[in-house]
Order: sequence, then C-alpha cells, then structure tokens
Amino acid sequence: MSNPVFERIQSLVDSSDVVLFMKGTQSFPQCGFSATVAKILGHIGVDFADVNVLADPEIRNGIKEFTNWPTIPQLYVKGEFVGGCDIVREMFETGELRAFLDEKGVKLEQAA
Repeated sequence: MSNPVFERIQSLVDSSDVVLFMKGTQSFPQCGFSATVAKILGHIGVDFADVNVLADPEIRNGIKEFTNWPTIPQLYVKGEFVGGCDIVREMFETGELRAFLDEKGVKLEQAA
C-alpha cells in the first residue's frame, strides 16, 4: 500500500542533490539546530534545497517515520540520508563532510 506523504518526501529528496528538511528556511531558520546545519552548508559552499517542515505538518511528522530518525533537521545528499545536526557538525569538524560531498559528486561553490 502506498503512502502519499512518503511519496511526497521521496519526490522532495529526489528534487535536488542536497536537501535539508529544517524548521524555517535557509534564509530564516526557526530553530538553532536547523540554523547550525544551514550555516555549515553555506560556509562550505553547498547549494541546497530547504524544506520548511513548519509549513507542512504532514511532512514534519512524516519525515521522522520516513527515515526512522526522531529529530529535525535532516540532511539528504544524492538521495541518501546523512543525519541531523550533531552528525553534520561532527562530519564538518573532522573534514568528513567535504570528503563525503566530493565523493558524491556535489560541487561546492568557491568563496569569493
């Protein structure tokens, strides 16, 4: 049996190389954890799509079931679930995030 919310989430995940399900938007995050991940991605020059879960309760609840991950934000790269704020922060601090994005073929913008 199909799940329309999961189908919508999968469509969002497939819509961009890097997708961040977050509270708020990358230009106006509405939670500290979402702001942290958006800032990290911006800092290393990742162009990413944001999905504001506060604007859609079905997506907000569904994303947690979709990944079996209880918290938001949730980062996806090339359709693969990466993790939440703590995982992304740790990957950034160790240099693993850049390496992972490079391995996945995600282009990073050069700082001006």
